Amino acid sequence: MMPLNFADIGEENTVKKIGGTPEIKKHLEDLGFTVGASVTVVSSLGGNVIVKVKESRVAINDEMARKIMI
Repeated sequence: MMPLNFADIGEENTVKKIGGTPEIKKHLEDLGFTVGASVTVVSSLGGNVIVKVKESRVAINDEMARKIMI
């Protein structure tokens, strides 16, 4: 298991665990990051990542990406 921000660009991964406070977990789940969901890093710039999740593209910062384990 590793944080999402270490994933290779274009590689499809599966969310294994979501960390953080209950508020952060709820926010990430609202964005589509749920355990078992398929995620693909589209691009990474300055630690921030654009991720394809559930047919949508979502931009998250480095801190949030570290809480999503793949």
